[in-house]
Amino acid sequence: MMTGSIIAGVPGVWQVILIIVIVLLFFGGKKIPELMRGLGKGVGEFKKGMNENDDKSDDNDNEPTK
Repeated sequence: MMTGSIIAGVPGVWQVILIIVIVLLFFGGKKIPELMRGLGKGVGEFKKGMNENDDKSDDNDNEPTK
């Protein structure tokens, strides 16, 4: 009988803990907030770009066709 997660590829609790420990050892405690801040800014810029792209496509939909 299978005791792991039903969905393949989903990490369990111990795998997540192990990944967190490895990241802390690799980067150190002081570097993690800087990395997360940069990641957050990147996600924010991506969302902003997606919204701008949606606005441009909405503007093009309102123009009359020739």
